[in-house]
Order: sequence, then C-alpha cells, then structure tokens
Amino acid sequence: MKVVRCIRGEIQDVVVDIRKDSPTFLEHYGVELSAENMKLFVIPEGFVHDFQSLEKDCEIMYLVTEFYSPESERGLRFDDPALCIFWPLEVSDISEKDRKHPLITPEFSGLDVSMYQEKA
Repeated sequence: MKVVRCIRGEIQDVVVDIRKDSPTFLEHYGVELSAENMKLFVIPEGFVHDFQSLEKDCEIMYLVTEFYSPESERGLRFDDPALCIFWPLEVSDISEKDRKHPLITPEFSGLDVSMYQEKA
C-alpha cells in the first residue's frame, strides 16, 4: 500500500488497476492533490500510480509499506494508448526512467496480488 499527499503545490495523481482478474483491470482513476485541499490518496496493492505537477515547486510525501527496492520497481507509460489517460497539462518534462517503461501488450495479464494479501 502507498499513501500520497501533496504538501506544496498541486498535482494530478492517477492510479491504474493492474490486479489479475479484477473487474476494473486497466481502468484508471485520477484525483487532484494539493497543499490547499490536504487530500490523501491511498493506493492499495495491485495498483500503479503516476502524477503530473500542476504547479511549479511541488512537494509530495509518500508513505509505503515496504522499503524501496530499485530492482523490484516497474511502471507503465504515461502515454500508453491502452490506458487512455487524460493529463490536464501537456506533458513536457518526463524522466528518462519513465520514458523507458514499456507499453502494455496483449500478453499482459496483470499482477497476482495474493502474495501481498498473505502478508496482511
């Protein structure tokens, strides 16, 4: 699980359901988080997220259930046509790491989250 909060500025945060056999598989949901609205976004296991800064000088706080492990990190492309995510602003600056995420292929069947549920 991950909890996200924007403590300075404003962002659009989007989650995508990648749970294998989920009725909402590959559907997404977005929310604006800002220092002003003080919303927290709770992201359960089996969902990936990305965000877009809507203002300069944003600061985001993450709370996560596990230590960061670079070798375990995966991602989806922000512009993947299989997801059809609408971003409020034109995407003008993206990290090299995020550019390298692969597009979703027909073979992608999702994440088996049962291993996470056993830990709980």
